[in-house]
Amino acid sequence: MDHQQVIPGSVLRNPGYRSFAASRVFSSLSFQAVTVAMGWMIYDQTHSAFALGFVGFCQFLPMVLLTFVVGHVADRFDRRRIGLVCQMIEAVTSLVLAVAVWQHWVTPAVILCAVAIMGAATAFERPTMAALLPNVVGPSLLQKAVATSTSMMQTALIIGPSLGGLLYGLSPIAPFAMAAVLFTVASFNVASIRIERRQSSREPVTLSSVFAGVSFIKGRPLMLGTISLDLFAVLLGGATALLPMFARDILHAGPWGLGLLRAAPAVGALAMSIVLARRPLQTEVGKKMLAAVFIFGVATVVFALSTNIALSVCALLVVGASDTVSVVVRSSLVQLLTPDAMRGRVNAVNSLFIGTSNQLGEFESGMLAGVLGPVATGIVGGIGTIVVVLLWMRLFPDLTKVRTLQG
Repeated sequence: MDHQQVIPGSVLRNPGYRSFAASRVFSSLSFQAVTVAMGWMIYDQTHSAFALGFVGFCQFLPMVLLTFVVGHVADRFDRRRIGLVCQMIEAVTSLVLAVAVWQHWVTPAVILCAVAIMGAATAFERPTMAALLPNVVGPSLLQKAVATSTSMMQTALIIGPSLGGLLYGLSPIAPFAMAAVLFTVASFNVASIRIERRQSSREPVTLSSVFAGVSFIKGRPLMLGTISLDLFAVLLGGATALLPMFARDILHAGPWGLGLLRAAPAVGALAMSIVLARRPLQTEVGKKMLAAVFIFGVATVVFALSTNIALSVCALLVVGASDTVSVVVRSSLVQLLTPDAMRGRVNAVNSLFIGTSNQLGEFESGMLAGVLGPVATGIVGGIGTIVVVLLWMRLFPDLTKVRTLQG
């Protein structure tokens, strides 16, 4: 169709979108760099898989506790101001960590406390910014805006971990100091966003309105099936929390190796997002999504069995590329099928699903690795992902019938 031929670059002519994209990129870049540094630091101090698992848990817990508050706040107040406050909190936390490292105050408890604070800020920031995007660009450019934003975010996910590992290798203070600066830059950009469409009128706060996002998704089996498939696949198959163990104990690489491993899924995701921006999913979308998640599970098993860093990186490239297919389908459904008045609440629930699969998945992997070891944990997770795909084909048969993402 004609609207699919609009090049992604056309979105960048929108000043509001440029500010939006810059804010998200700088924020993501900083968060990824800090996450790598904190993961390496806590494992270096504790040599414990359980400690790595608690890093994910401390990110996940604030998201669970705040999800329904976040959604209503995002639907009732200026989303730009919410993003500004969140990014300033992240900047201050990064600065405090830099000072703590400099003064040798850092302990595992300090790191976990910082992770929890940043987790709370992220719990507000991510769904709010996702809900803001349709207010920045018109409906005709929304799909291209999502694709372009995904490509930029994946670029940040590539650079952030690598930069975090490199800077940590030079000085443990450096990644936190850099993050403090870039979070501040991100906050200035979100404050300058010009919007195309104002938020819809604010409905009164009631118990039913607070939980409206859950009801909305529950009443749409196709959306529920897609989101929950992604949740359980990454929950079981995510090896991100164990990368410090693989880098140090199995692949015998230093912080640079960890940065490389962390960046690899984002490289694969970036490549796939570029492909999907040029060649959108137009036919047999459901079957392609299920096949991609199946491949995600297989690649996770390959990564777990690998003792060669080149093979490990290749497996993680496939992990990132296959996961992106699921991300594109889920994001398109959430953004295009949700009315603006409910986008904050629906995106908050969606963010909870994503956070559950990522942060709680890290906790689950860390706990399991403490008992079985990282290799067995990765194998079990990958096989579990494959089983989930086969099970979801029975529980949500409509997933296999989805032909296109176009209405």
